[in-house]
Amino acid sequence: MNFNQAEFVLSAADSSQFIRDGLPQIAFAGRSNVGKSSVINRILGRKNLAHVGATPGKTAQVNYFCIDHQAYLVDLPGYGYAKVSKAERDRWGRLMERYFAAGLITLGVQIVDARHKPTADDLTMVQWFYESGCPVLLVANKLDKLKKSEIQPNLEQIRQTLAPEGQAEIIPFSAQTGVGKEELTRRIQAILSL
Repeated sequence: MNFNQAEFVLSAADSSQFIRDGLPQIAFAGRSNVGKSSVINRILGRKNLAHVGATPGKTAQVNYFCIDHQAYLVDLPGYGYAKVSKAERDRWGRLMERYFAAGLITLGVQIVDARHKPTADDLTMVQWFYESGCPVLLVANKLDKLKKSEIQPNLEQIRQTLAPEGQAEIIPFSAQTGVGKEELTRRIQAILSL
């Protein structure tokens, strides 16, 4: 599968618009300021395919990108950002619940900030992935902002918080430098070929 062959397909603002054509769906989730769009752009080899906003919380729909006519990369709305109205946050939450309930996810990719302990929202999101029954990859982004001595303890903290029983593999990543890109795309392809 060629990740550089990606194109935007649609933004679903309602569950009736979810794509149900049988192609695998790789769902990307993360807190609003975790760099989710930057991670997506890095693995797709594009600068601005997924919109990187100056203001966190720009992804308000379920966005579909088709990769090489073989799978969808699904960009879910960011969560945990306070500067949108409660009504808007509630709408995002309902949209996400409907997407998870639809049973369309082949693989969950949970993006967290490598610098910080995962939040309660991160834990809620990863539980949604686990409950959906799909395999999960944890991407610890912003690795470039850590000192070498901080990397292993921080990754261990993420593991203990989000995958204490080894339910998910952790991939150290930097959207800035590209560290982890090859590993992430390799793991995605391996899981999709199972």
